[in-house]
Amino acid sequence: MRKLLTVLGSHPGGRSAMTCRYRCGDACFHEAPNTSGNEYAGDLIARALSRRSVLRAGAVAGVVAAAGTGACSSDSAGAVSAADGKAKGKPAKGLRFTPVEPNTDDKVTVPKGYEQNIVIRWGEPILRGAPDFDPEKQSAKAQEGQFGYNNDFLSLLPLSEKEGGSRRQLLVANHEYTDEVLMFAGYDADDPTREQAEIGWAAHGLSVVVVEGEKGSGALRAVPRHRLNRRVTGTTPFEVTGPAAGSKWLRTSADPDGTTVLGTLNNCSGGTTPWGTTLHGEENVDQYFANTEKVKDDEHRKRLERYALKGTDTERKWERFDDRFDVTKEPYEPHRFGWVVELDPYDPDSKPRKRTALGRFKHEGAQPRLTSDGRAVVYMGDDERFEYLYKFVSSKRMRRGDSRSDHEHNMTLLDHGTLYVAKLTGDSPEDDIDGSGELPSDDHEFDGRGKWIPLATGDESHVEGMTAEEVYVFTRIAGDKAGATKMDRPEDVEPSPRTGRVYAALTNNTDRGASGKAGPDEANPRKGNKHGHVLEFAEHGDDPAARRFTWRLFLVCGDPEDPDTYFGGFPKDQVSPISCPDNVAFDDFGNLWISTDDAQLGFHDGLFGVATSGPRRGEVRQFLTMPNAAETCGPIVQDRRVLVAVQHPGEEDGASVEKPASQWPDGPDAYVRPSVVSVWRKDGGDIGV
Repeated sequence: MRKLLTVLGSHPGGRSAMTCRYRCGDACFHEAPNTSGNEYAGDLIARALSRRSVLRAGAVAGVVAAAGTGACSSDSAGAVSAADGKAKGKPAKGLRFTPVEPNTDDKVTVPKGYEQNIVIRWGEPILRGAPDFDPEKQSAKAQEGQFGYNNDFLSLLPLSEKEGGSRRQLLVANHEYTDEVLMFAGYDADDPTREQAEIGWAAHGLSVVVVEGEKGSGALRAVPRHRLNRRVTGTTPFEVTGPAAGSKWLRTSADPDGTTVLGTLNNCSGGTTPWGTTLHGEENVDQYFANTEKVKDDEHRKRLERYALKGTDTERKWERFDDRFDVTKEPYEPHRFGWVVELDPYDPDSKPRKRTALGRFKHEGAQPRLTSDGRAVVYMGDDERFEYLYKFVSSKRMRRGDSRSDHEHNMTLLDHGTLYVAKLTGDSPEDDIDGSGELPSDDHEFDGRGKWIPLATGDESHVEGMTAEEVYVFTRIAGDKAGATKMDRPEDVEPSPRTGRVYAALTNNTDRGASGKAGPDEANPRKGNKHGHVLEFAEHGDDPAARRFTWRLFLVCGDPEDPDTYFGGFPKDQVSPISCPDNVAFDDFGNLWISTDDAQLGFHDGLFGVATSGPRRGEVRQFLTMPNAAETCGPIVQDRRVLVAVQHPGEEDGASVEKPASQWPDGPDAYVRPSVVSVWRKDGGDIGV
């Protein structure tokens, strides 16, 4: 295998400066906001065709997920022939395609024998009355009826025969953030207009759009102006629910009751519930709020800083057009973002809700499963350096009926329960964890045990010195006090529907082991971790509500030729190189699919499938690659179709409308447009079979 070119440069993590500016507000330049002294202590409903079958399918999937495999005992034995060190037999079912070679081509590259199409682009009309996209005639009103910008999380939900039957599905997409310099010709970052700001508000949020399968192929096409199509934006009213609703920390001059928030921002990944709704994680919300430096109240300023709010002016200057983005004028407005949002995509008139019982932090996503008795368990990661893993366990049980009362009951599941944070303990000799990434001598795996520390249950706080309201609104601080384990940017966290094991993508953390920062530990074993890793854990007794779990590192990513990488025990010379895991998904065979974000190997980001069990466990195979500077998001893997969200194509330093860094998806002389792509086999067969 050829030696990979490792990206070097002055920008932390290898991202373009533009990405840092617009996606996360230069998160890689400010000091990690976690300054606590915590020490290290050693497709659920794809085939259902009606709302009733959605509920049933989700409930069955949740119960199957709950009936997992117990402790994370090694199951890589037999993966390699003792005689020649080579894997035998075919790749795992579902991964039998010719892997795409790493490349820097300005296109979506798919395996031989596969085709693709654009499902929907930024700006395409989805609501009645919305105009066709015209980049020279953009308006906030038009954008409110058009597909939003920088699509991330995707969910595909079934529709009834009345709504189109098996060929039609309901696509839900997050729109994480906006790249104004790539959206507006002649954009002046120092002096944006009100119209540009309002277009930005409208381009954030969520889109719901019916899509229809093309006969004889896996192509999907958006169905514009369908009655179920919907846009949720940065100004859509949201209901605040759960134990922190009405808290003094959530009250503003426009909402003195603290129960209604305008808009959702920076929605990254999410989840699909067994009761037929979607969840959406608000992530880097700090970047939208100005003037933290001017806050005179020390305690309030420190709380804002713990959530990475800093400085004076923001990048987009929205504070010039709406006082709620200025913390000196609306001090508690930032506390109204950073939640998990729940949406009922089947009801375009329903009011989306911000679920305070799931805590407030930089939510990457929120993927639920069910316990054997029907309670909802949601796993979550806080996507910032040295932040924590969380889970929520509901106290109510899901109802599997199809009545209005059953639905209303299920829409309260995420308002009642217990919020936990994770502490992980390694089981290897301390001297073996030296930051090099070399496997421990005891069992040649990074592994150990963990416990879930309760933070709050309803109105009861389990954290000394904090009320329950404070725990939910300032969850990071509660995690600090509880002694949670600092992780390397925990992003998507999802349970396998087949085994019940849970997989957490830890994207990277180049600050690990730096002077004055937390050093390596068995769960985060490399100094300057620029490639990231994937954590696998199993709840005690196969119970998703358990307080204890076992864990191990499934993948330690990077150049397979480097000694500090690990691929579940699979031969390293037979895997596709992978760096910076981000979103994850599963296929029907139990394979884990991983999308990458700012991979550090000199090639474009991509989507990878990896076997999680059997003799090919740990074999990573690349399925597709992205255009220039694009991130792979929102993967969905169905029997005969793979969907990905191509986010921020052309987002390179110095790029603009006038000087594009990509010609995707429509070629030269066209705007670069984030889009959703469908991929399928030319012969109509199942993916990877």
